[in-house]
Amino acid sequence: MEKEFVKIITENQGIIHKVCSVYCDSEEDRRDLFQEILTQLWKSYPSFRQESKFTTWMYRVALNTAITSFKKTKRQPDQNGLTIDGMQLVHEEYDPTTDEQMRMLHQAISHLSGIEKSIILLYLENKSYEEIADITGITQNYVRVKMNRIKHKLKKQMNIED
Repeated sequence: MEKEFVKIITENQGIIHKVCSVYCDSEEDRRDLFQEILTQLWKSYPSFRQESKFTTWMYRVALNTAITSFKKTKRQPDQNGLTIDGMQLVHEEYDPTTDEQMRMLHQAISHLSGIEKSIILLYLENKSYEEIADITGITQNYVRVKMNRIKHKLKKQMNIED
């Protein structure tokens, strides 16, 4: 069972990295959350009933763990005074214009609630509303409503006209 788990996690670890990058500002926090998600995946792996795709289940566990961690962190005051401006969230392969747009998008996303971050992350991963609903445990209709609200919030945050 352990070898099977390690193989599947290795093949799909990008999911965990994406969740960590959305929910954590610092590299240290991302590493901590990555470990926490792995721990939760391992603990719940024996109960995975294969009623959904493994990646759907993995997203659900990862996002639930991240949201729980996000809520705990929100209750604690910022100990190190880091600002969002100091974060390095863009990838080197982008041109300067795209770099700035990505920085603005990540900054806007950082102001969303936990569930909103989950929905937008999955949306940006080209997941269908049906898949987002399965992963988050909310209805497709509610996903559509939340997605419209999220898009509006992000446009407002980024000062984009409708």
